[in-house]
Amino acid sequence: MSTSTTASVSTHILDTSVGRPAAAVAVRLSARGGGAADWQELGGSRTDADGRCKDLPALPEGTTHVRLDFAVEPYFLSKQAKQAEAQQDAPANRDSGADRTFFPEVLITFAVNPGEHYHVPLLLNPFGYSVYRGS
Repeated sequence: MSTSTTASVSTHILDTSVGRPAAAVAVRLSARGGGAADWQELGGSRTDADGRCKDLPALPEGTTHVRLDFAVEPYFLSKQAKQAEAQQDAPANRDSGADRTFFPEVLITFAVNPGEHYHVPLLLNPFGYSVYRGS
């Protein structure tokens, strides 16, 4: 029987403003071994139609800290364009600066222990976000 010497990470994004998964959001994964070590970018993925990243890279042995970088601005700009098109004459987000996003990216850093799995969901809306350790 083998035991994993590395942690593993998964994530998904829920757009709480519409109660639906956020699809096609780019997610980059980085790791480091110790608080003073340099970050090593491991690669990334995009959320699928269910808002999940099913193919994030494996973490190297000795990883103690993980960073997820969610590029949410393209998601919201695309969503705003679709809303404006559907509404035709109405602005996508009245009085909110519809040509930009308040949080263009969400960067989450967390500590990990070898052999454990970390599911880190992102609950997202145009003006805020929340994360937690899921299961």
